[in-house]
Amino acid sequence: MTPVRVGVFGLLGSGNLGNDGSLDAVLRYLRAAHPTAVVDALCGGPEAVTARFGIPATRLHWYRGEYRTASRAGAVAGKALGKLVDAVRTAAWVRRHDLVIVPGMGVLEATLPLRPWGFPYSLFLLCASGRLLRTPVALVGVGADAIAERPTRVLVRWSARLAAYRSYRDGLSRDAMRAMGVDTTGDAVHPDLAFALPAPPPGAPPGPVCVGVMDFHGGNDDRARAGEIHRRYVEGTTRFVRALAEEGRRVRLLTGDAGDAGVVAAIIDAVDSPLVTAAGATSLTELMAETAAAEAVVATRYHNLVCALRTGTPTLALSYAAKSDALMETMGLGAYRHPAREVDAGRLLDRFRELEEHAAEVRRVLAARNGAAARRLDAHFAALSSSLFPAPSPVPTSRKAR
Repeated sequence: MTPVRVGVFGLLGSGNLGNDGSLDAVLRYLRAAHPTAVVDALCGGPEAVTARFGIPATRLHWYRGEYRTASRAGAVAGKALGKLVDAVRTAAWVRRHDLVIVPGMGVLEATLPLRPWGFPYSLFLLCASGRLLRTPVALVGVGADAIAERPTRVLVRWSARLAAYRSYRDGLSRDAMRAMGVDTTGDAVHPDLAFALPAPPPGAPPGPVCVGVMDFHGGNDDRARAGEIHRRYVEGTTRFVRALAEEGRRVRLLTGDAGDAGVVAAIIDAVDSPLVTAAGATSLTELMAETAAAEAVVATRYHNLVCALRTGTPTLALSYAAKSDALMETMGLGAYRHPAREVDAGRLLDRFRELEEHAAEVRRVLAARNGAAARRLDAHFAALSSSLFPAPSPVPTSRKAR
């Protein structure tokens, strides 16, 4: 039989560890369940995806300056032309496949600053091309949230409607799409795809305290006060890290995106202690190794939280969106949260000490929840195969006899 041609799509290889971790989980599933499938990608960082995952990859945007601010007439014209060229390029890429998968990621949300003509437009082109060319587009384990900005909301809603298959990483996401007018009757909910990645063994105690930081400026609706939110977040997190270092605790700073490096540098410079170091993780697998070796984790980025919870490490969320709250509730740690928009070092320390006091109980809860997550993901992947990779029809007996 002709191998199934599978495309994967998204902001992959662009420096976001969570996005690439979702791709890693889907590729592991495809290689185990459908080893003859031929896979390639249309993505943000094709060179990085090919180098790491060994699959051919094509650049998502024709115009290379897509995500740079266009201040000159030439750049504006380039972006405008790129939108037209990308419509043709996306359709041509979709046509070459039997199936396209969007692996996880928050593709149906705007919890961080987002412009409608950026990725939401690209996703719409993909889903519209899939519908027109009769190539199923599957949104697998994606994140969604209510979107206030009308143009972005319209593009996201129609992308979801045009997709042939949808599943979500939490019930919050499915509820958000239903509220935006999408029929979610047959849509599944399962744990984040990163929970399918293997967890490394725990490190030898005593480990450091891992603090996952983020270049956080608020959400899409916070643009007017983005600078203030960023300043308060960095100052509050810095005070928390300094307090731990003054107690003689080792602190390991984690990131989840290339853009977080500036926050790490600012904290290290401000605290000025040899006890505070930065991890250089370049994948969720490496990030999980860091959290597995930690005594406890305090983290902001969603997939920093996922990695810490997946390794069973006591975790406190610096929560910046409802998805973080939903994840902590699902994993039984809803009491251990602190708002990222209003980081108060004193209150954060109090909550952190409470987490450490109950560390043994927290580890037991996480072990049970991780087992349940693994079983649910196994069931989801099996259902995904049944839906998108139907078994070939058996050859009639009479034909075999000939």
